[in-house]
Amino acid sequence: MNLKSERRGIHVDQSELLCKKGCGYYGNPAWQGFCSKCWREEYHKARQKQIQEDWELAERLQREEEEAYASSQSTQGAQSLTFSKFEEKKTNEKTRKVTTVKKFFTASSRAGAKKEIQEAKAPSPSIHRQASIETDRVSKEFIEFIRTYQKPGQDIYKQCKLFLDTMSHKRDLSIEEQSECAQDFYQNVADRLQTRWKVPPEKVEKAMDEVEKYIMTRQYKYVFCPETTDDEKKDLAVQKRIRALHWVTPQMLCVPVSEEIPEVSDMVVKAITDIIEMDSKRVPRDKLACITKCSKHIFNAIKITKNEPASADDFLPTLIYIVLKGNPPRLQSNIQYITRFCNPSRLMTGEDGYYFTNLCCAVAFIEKLDAQSLNLSQEDFDHFMTGQTSPKKQDSDSFSPDVCLGVKQMCKSLDLLSQLNERQERIVSEAKKLEKDLIDWTDGITKEVEDIVEKYPLEIKPKSQALAAIDSENVENDKLPPPLQPQVYAG
Repeated sequence: MNLKSERRGIHVDQSELLCKKGCGYYGNPAWQGFCSKCWREEYHKARQKQIQEDWELAERLQREEEEAYASSQSTQGAQSLTFSKFEEKKTNEKTRKVTTVKKFFTASSRAGAKKEIQEAKAPSPSIHRQASIETDRVSKEFIEFIRTYQKPGQDIYKQCKLFLDTMSHKRDLSIEEQSECAQDFYQNVADRLQTRWKVPPEKVEKAMDEVEKYIMTRQYKYVFCPETTDDEKKDLAVQKRIRALHWVTPQMLCVPVSEEIPEVSDMVVKAITDIIEMDSKRVPRDKLACITKCSKHIFNAIKITKNEPASADDFLPTLIYIVLKGNPPRLQSNIQYITRFCNPSRLMTGEDGYYFTNLCCAVAFIEKLDAQSLNLSQEDFDHFMTGQTSPKKQDSDSFSPDVCLGVKQMCKSLDLLSQLNERQERIVSEAKKLEKDLIDWTDGITKEVEDIVEKYPLEIKPKSQALAAIDSENVENDKLPPPLQPQVYAG
């Protein structure tokens, strides 16, 4: 089997990583294959359509109610003056309700969202709480940073405070709506720095990184793996799936990495450490940095093993192997958190976006991994998944000379134990089979005997009387001549 056929279940064309709308940016499975920009456009279109349909429904219901009310009034005729004030009051009340409904279903724009933020200037005393040490440190660093921007920095700080105060009153919103608010805020601040304050693009990018760090450090406990989502359920499902795939070997995934080389082994350990460390970070950019460091260690491990630069076809299966070996905690929650609240420009372009998109592909592959992907028969795959058997371990004789004798002896002992275990299982299986055969043979003989007895029943006759002597009293013998008497002849 050639290398190309071996990789047919893992290979992902690089064009599949890009936005399916063809804009050239990296897509994301969480955004249904779109990039951040195109996904927000599609989301806004769907949202506007839903709002329009709801508004039309409200108008239709109100119109029907007014027609029914007018019809009931026309049948009653003229009423006395005492009811005129009541009718006027009811009409005013209905007009007010119509206005309220229309305002409720009116589509909101970014300008409206910005106005809402500006109106909510008075911070609520309830949001002031004892900040953690990390939050205090990040706040001090943020203040020191914006001082270098002078007036634009003061404007940034003011907008951030208004945003945090506004979000404290929007805890009841869905996580998608809170994500939309954060993305709008990022876009508004970036546009404000470029258009109003004429800040250079490189300084805008650096400022947005600090804004994200300051905002998300404070928002982390509210928006990471919230109870209103199924993120935790997905985390448990992925962890269970990875534990069930503990038997997968590098050879099955066509991983071009040799852990027998000490430098490569160190790179693998560092890559696993980085992907696990991602869960300890609070800022989306820091979580992305962990993914990037992990990916660079993978590329270095491949380069050392092959003595040539790594390709994209080598990177993805190795990343899958690292995820299976590390089983990072809360993997889906971290991916969703980055997707929802990271600065979208980082996910759309650059190495961070490329590595993050590959990680999403790796997780999707693990969730759908089957026998064909690993070039196994369905029977072997099922046996490995259920734990009935396990792939053959590496022979201790194939270790490099640098491996200590203790490790070799341990592997040899484990191999012997594995063989003894297989032998015991085989003996127990044969003994159970023999026991079953004996029981079946006994049951068969018993059934045959019962069938014969049923077909030819045994009849036990009574004991017959003794035969009477021929000279005994017998009526039928009365007419017989007397028996001959012996006679003596003289001669």
